[in-house]
Amino acid sequence: MTALLPLPVVLPLFGAGLALAMGRSARAQRVVSLVVLGTTTLITAVLVAQVHTEGPLAMRVGGWPADIGISLVADRLSVLMLLVSTVVSLCVLVYSLGQGMIEYGSNTPLSVYHPTYLVLVAGVSNAFLSGDLFNLYVGFEILLVASYVLLTLGGTGARIRAGTVYVTVSLISSVIFLAAIALVYAATGTVNMAQLGGRLAELPDAVALVLQLMLLIGFAIKAAVFPLSAWLPDSYPTAPAPVTAVFAGLLTKVGIYAIIRLQTLLFPDSPLSGLLMWTALFTMIIGVLGAVAQSDIKRVLSFTLVSHIGYMVFGIALGSEAGMSSAIFYVAHHITIQTTLFLVAGLIDRLGGSTSLDHLGRLAQRAPLLAVLFFIPAMNLAGIPPFSGFLGKLGLLQAGVDDGSWLAYVLVAGGVVASLLTLYAMAKVWNRAFWQPPNAVGEPPEDPVDPVVSEPVPVAARTGAPTGATASSALEGGRPESAPGSVRTRTDLHDKPMPDTFSLTRRSRLAMTLPAAVLVVLSTALTVVAGPLFHFTDEAARDLREPSSYVETVLGEGNHE
Repeated sequence: MTALLPLPVVLPLFGAGLALAMGRSARAQRVVSLVVLGTTTLITAVLVAQVHTEGPLAMRVGGWPADIGISLVADRLSVLMLLVSTVVSLCVLVYSLGQGMIEYGSNTPLSVYHPTYLVLVAGVSNAFLSGDLFNLYVGFEILLVASYVLLTLGGTGARIRAGTVYVTVSLISSVIFLAAIALVYAATGTVNMAQLGGRLAELPDAVALVLQLMLLIGFAIKAAVFPLSAWLPDSYPTAPAPVTAVFAGLLTKVGIYAIIRLQTLLFPDSPLSGLLMWTALFTMIIGVLGAVAQSDIKRVLSFTLVSHIGYMVFGIALGSEAGMSSAIFYVAHHITIQTTLFLVAGLIDRLGGSTSLDHLGRLAQRAPLLAVLFFIPAMNLAGIPPFSGFLGKLGLLQAGVDDGSWLAYVLVAGGVVASLLTLYAMAKVWNRAFWQPPNAVGEPPEDPVDPVVSEPVPVAARTGAPTGATASSALEGGRPESAPGSVRTRTDLHDKPMPDTFSLTRRSRLAMTLPAAVLVVLSTALTVVAGPLFHFTDEAARDLREPSSYVETVLGEGNHE
């Protein structure tokens, strides 16, 4: 069954090439993407079942020795992350098809979207399965290169500016990571993580500390850990809803995954636990305070994303089996919840024409299903019983109490405060967007993504296909018509008439609502299966604290192909 290990990486890359070759056929690209991600999800489910019953799996690509070759490793942690990420990626893909990731009509694809999206999935899968630091770096770079393209789809000024910041920060973190890899290899003679666990312990304490700090800084930037998180709230909200959703759900969690490996496999007796605890505290509090201060739904969700990264770092910093188990559970929970909320934000944008709370109101009357789809994951994110968010936070707080140190108690208090403020932020969004009347009735909302305004086109004057829709508005799935006599801004980047994608309301709404509803059900189902899932994460945490089976599987004979 080790032959299945490379497939979650190879299949999306193969699908990306095939989708790019079929760039003139929107239908063919959709079929390729759906088949590839559906197959990858099934293969990942098989890997989860096998790893859980038989233990870790390892494959040496090309049969090269572990110290110079590429090793792919699947243990409980990696396959759980892989399964959740592929399921979420599949749901987001279906959502994007309904939204209309198109350029000049429903039959002409934005040919770069599907190949780039599949490359992103391949990069995430490669990062989760990597058994050595350099291949982990390659996985990061694959997903980051793809994210650069997805973040700037449409080419608007706001997206280019956000993409520039994102690229700059990502390149800095990549340079730090690559320099750390070079120093690790110079000091130990290997980048294989199974071998590094023993060799790093033999280094002088000062050298080991420098290496750990460099790796930790690189991973912390990617995970958006405070104070290295300022780039995220300004980058994510500008992208199309599906892109923002998959970024929020997956990219920062790859950084958290790397920190888990760093603190358990490479530096199990870390002297930086106290530093991580303080970092977790400030990440939770500063992030949620930023969320409370926002008046745009996407920015609120972006700041809560930063805040809840702090909960995961809290569990990692504790280093105990209970803390690590709860952190892994919370990662799986947060991937589904954060992705769901950003998808629902896209539906709100589609229906209300904006995600600004100043221009929304009484959506519960117009779209009661949408209200339900927002309310359930919002309460889950806030940690309201009996949802999985409550269970994950309860596990983390209990692990902090069991630790017994004064700093752990401070973090427990900080976690409670952050949870209450998250509830306040979600309640504010719910109240202003779904219950209260809008603050500016009859005024067209300002587009937070495409602020460039030129040539207002009266809606009442249009009798046929609108000329104001643009490549960017098509990427966003179109905007609902305003009241008669109002205006609709035109930001035509290519001076070509666009079809009104919003005229496909029933079909597109169904295709967008269904995957969001599926993720709401899946995130709620985590509560139902919390017992078995916690048992799985307990086993994963035990494996991380006692990595002998991981090391033996990677370095043992007969595990290469």
